[in-house]
Amino acid sequence: MTAEWKYAIRLSDIPESGIAECVIDGRIVALFTVENTIQAVDGICPHQGGSLANGSLHGCVIRCPWHGWEYDIHTGQHQSIPSVCIETFGTRIVNGCVEVKLS
Repeated sequence: MTAEWKYAIRLSDIPESGIAECVIDGRIVALFTVENTIQAVDGICPHQGGSLANGSLHGCVIRCPWHGWEYDIHTGQHQSIPSVCIETFGTRIVNGCVEVKLS
């Protein structure tokens, strides 16, 4: 199956915090504004299902609000367990809208 670009959110609708959550084709995606770019990752922590968009962002690391699991938003890599990685997605801005490339 070929990855497709999908509408996520209007750029102007991303809160001042720089963190947003959206549902694309039934999938929860967390969006983060970091260093003037938008990063997108699977929005659900694989540990116990916490919403990563409700977590706290520390540089390029998102911390799950439920149990503190941390992931690099660029790579999806868990910060202390090498075997755990969340999916990341490409992003682009088209006509003031964020699009996410789902695989």
